[in-house]
Amino acid sequence: MILKASQRSGAKQLGLHLLKTEENEHVEIYEVTGFVSESVMGAMNEAYAASRGTKCKQYLFSVSLSPPAHESVRVETFEKVLCDIEERLGLTGQPRIVVFHEKEGRRHCHAVWSRIDAETMTAKELPFFKNKLNEIAKQLYLENGWSIPKGFANPKLRDSRNFTLDEWQQAKRAGLDPRELKSAVQECWKQSDGAAAFASALEERGLFLARGDRRGFVAVTIDGDVFALARMIDAKSKDVASRLGDPTKLRSVEETKQFIGEQIAPRLTRYIAEAKRIAHHNMQPLIAKREALKVQHHAERQAFDKSITARFNEEQRIRSSRLRKGIAGAWDFLTGKYFKVRKQNEMEAKFARERDSHERHALIRAQHKDRQALQDFIKENRRKEAERVLGLYRDAANFRRMREGERDTDRDRGKTAPKPKRDRGLELG
Repeated sequence: MILKASQRSGAKQLGLHLLKTEENEHVEIYEVTGFVSESVMGAMNEAYAASRGTKCKQYLFSVSLSPPAHESVRVETFEKVLCDIEERLGLTGQPRIVVFHEKEGRRHCHAVWSRIDAETMTAKELPFFKNKLNEIAKQLYLENGWSIPKGFANPKLRDSRNFTLDEWQQAKRAGLDPRELKSAVQECWKQSDGAAAFASALEERGLFLARGDRRGFVAVTIDGDVFALARMIDAKSKDVASRLGDPTKLRSVEETKQFIGEQIAPRLTRYIAEAKRIAHHNMQPLIAKREALKVQHHAERQAFDKSITARFNEEQRIRSSRLRKGIAGAWDFLTGKYFKVRKQNEMEAKFARERDSHERHALIRAQHKDRQALQDFIKENRRKEAERVLGLYRDAANFRRMREGERDTDRDRGKTAPKPKRDRGLELG
């Protein structure tokens, strides 16, 4: 289970993110404890209000818990992890919010603690929390028999395509898959030994090498979006410069955009737009099926929760009827029968809750299988459409090289052709 955490402020923004249903198919508010309010936004407002009595600016501690993609993790496992986190970081007893998100057939958890101790009005210190969370995560993989990611076994093998939040949002605005974009740039970087080869490889993927204002080298998409090259390949600026040379020899960002506009965009914009329109059209049936499955699963969960609540209440009524009242009840109390019956009721109620939890988990697991099967079709469709658009980008690069080759040929012919003699007219003797 991957644990990512941060100390932060912005209670309103975080609360809205936890409740966002646009990107998440199911949002379950599992727990709001330690606050007067029982709602997420109310609790976030309380955490902010408590921080105003201190000098602490990062008054929240947020953790996301992401289990392996194909593992069905029970709620009890998440609860145990949260308890371990509280114990290791000294957050036991602090107000917290727990929310489950589900999308694409996967479930993950978000937990948020208030760092403000209400008794001392000071913030809880969280030294080395990333190292401590990594230790908890490693132990989880070992305890549950999950395959340990390469990044845990060797930090040098971590996925270098992990985006920062700013990079993710920039790529989303550009309408690109950030992981695919970063992977493509890194692939070009590995197979190129100089600026010319690297620029050529980028152009085959719809990207153009340019000179940035302050960032040295940048990559410009055919739509004019700019990405810092050093961040894309996870390298130092001086290492990039040592391979690519002097950036002043390249076009500036504005000149590159002008070049794209004059030479390439007019020819291929309509084809790319058509390819995107076709991709959008082809995705509509799958999106409709995804939304129908979302509604169906939501209705199934509501009906299930209603049925197990009614069953549990009926069982509670039967258990309560075992405790006699009046004189008979006083006699049971004196003879000790009352305590035996109460203990039996408590055990039966505990087992009933565990049974209900198992049954609900089985329902969610079955729904995840249905959703993951649909997601496989969606991924395959996206892959095919991406290949179509990538082919258009390759065509643009090939066309440009062909035009440059023609100009080079014309120049060579101009150099080798004999100069015509100037006609001086008739010479008179």
